Amino acid sequence: MSPEFSIAELAQTIAVRRSGYYAWQQRQAEPGPRARQNAVLLAHIRSIHQEHQERYGSPRIFHTLRQQGIRCGHNRVAQLMREDGLQAKRKRPFRPRTTQAGSNPAPNLLAAAAPPTAPNQVWVADITYIWTQEGWLYLAAVMDLFSRRIVGWHAAEHLRGSLAEQALEQALRLRRPGPGLLHHSDRGFHYGSKTYRGLLSSAQAQPSMSRKADCYDNAAMEAFWSSLKNELIYPRSPSPRTQTVNTLFQYIEIYYNRHRLHSSLGYQPPAEFEQCAGNPGART
Repeated sequence: MSPEFSIAELAQTIAVRRSGYYAWQQRQAEPGPRARQNAVLLAHIRSIHQEHQERYGSPRIFHTLRQQGIRCGHNRVAQLMREDGLQAKRKRPFRPRTTQAGSNPAPNLLAAAAPPTAPNQVWVADITYIWTQEGWLYLAAVMDLFSRRIVGWHAAEHLRGSLAEQALEQALRLRRPGPGLLHHSDRGFHYGSKTYRGLLSSAQAQPSMSRKADCYDNAAMEAFWSSLKNELIYPRSPSPRTQTVNTLFQYIEIYYNRHRLHSSLGYQPPAEFEQCAGNPGART
């Protein structure tokens, strides 16, 4: 349908030039500086989001942008991500029981201990589960509480005591902590066994255990399990056990320890945080 009045008639009525009207119309069609800046920033956000396999939400993407020298605000990043439908993946499936009560519990030394000031002062340990095409795969890990670095881990299709023992043996072999290390875990039989206690004794480490049925005593490990499952396990379809173990290696050793930004470490990866702690002049 043609307009009731021509552009020329309308321009004459409101006393403006037709050339002025067309120039105004063109300006409305072109994006302004802010819109162009947002388009460039969104491209960077999408790139980081994909690089980290959709594991990052707005806080980590914001800090990654700042580390890359891109000036922006967190609220602006969050708004652009919200408008573009970008978010970190989340899911909460069924959780089987992985801790079986053991005897001979150790006292909770972690609750009264001062926060660690260097690596190999406090380690925390726990066990979790992962569903595969062939059934459950159980994962034991040991974390350095100072840097949140995973210093030892082992995966197996069983929950026998050797599961946790092999994770600890790896940590002791790679890190060689000095006397006085505080090792904290839950009250599961894995950590109270004679063999496990023997490994700690040989390393002159002090055993510590959480209070009964209190997961908050081992919150750092619970946070790691949540990150691993939300970022690696839940977004994927179950795979065979061998492939799952290979995927765990890639996530733990290459991504989490060396590249993933950790909010409690000032948005640094654990390995970089340890390096900076040993070199005060390094970037923080």
